[in-house]
Amino acid sequence: MKKYGSLISISLTLMVVFTAALAQKSDKPWTDWNKKEVQKMLEDSPWAQTQTETDTSQQFYSPTSDSRTMGSSSNDGSRLAQGATNQAVNIEYVVRVFSARPIREALARDLMLQQNLPATAVDRLRQFAEVTSPDSIIITVKYKSNDQRVGNNALQALAGATTASLKNTTYVQRNDGKQLFIEEYVPPGKDGFGPRFIFLRNPDGKPFFDANSGEIHFVAQFQRIPKIERRFKIAGMMFQGELEF
Repeated sequence: MKKYGSLISISLTLMVVFTAALAQKSDKPWTDWNKKEVQKMLEDSPWAQTQTETDTSQQFYSPTSDSRTMGSSSNDGSRLAQGATNQAVNIEYVVRVFSARPIREALARDLMLQQNLPATAVDRLRQFAEVTSPDSIIITVKYKSNDQRVGNNALQALAGATTASLKNTTYVQRNDGKQLFIEEYVPPGKDGFGPRFIFLRNPDGKPFFDANSGEIHFVAQFQRIPKIERRFKIAGMMFQGELEF
């Protein structure tokens, strides 16, 4: 009996130590985050998810020929117009809840890690990272691809979109099925954060999402690229004791 009691005591001690370690990690100031922690927050966290689209149609080699003069080839006209890649083409869309402080803190920390900034620039980054967003829920989308032409196509689609072109196809949705359509779209700019999809946080004078909403289901549909769609679990969006989105 004494043996089992000792094992239980040791297990409880380890649990306390482990819990304390987790708490310490979660309370770590964002200004102390390392590169790996920043990347995790920006690409795979409760506030950031990655959607990968893969085209394998040109993965295997076949001669590119003009069917008008040499007969049909094994691939369609896109190979003739663009050239064959002979590899799987990937594009990743990283969807982030930009209005959440953890994302902006990670973006600010990433800039700090990239270069030695003067104190005035650091102060501006702190303001950008820690300001709250009481009126809007803002989502951004970044992309990267192993094929420049696919990347350029995505850039054209994102840069060419407007609030009017997205107003009926872009929304956030909660678990009960209720949808909130986009209020404003801001195309990608020089800051490198990607386009901004802006939604009213309090339509009709009350929060559209709260702790009981289940999830934030984001959907954006463009004409030239696949539908961008990610789900964020609200229960996981606790940060330093507060719900952040």
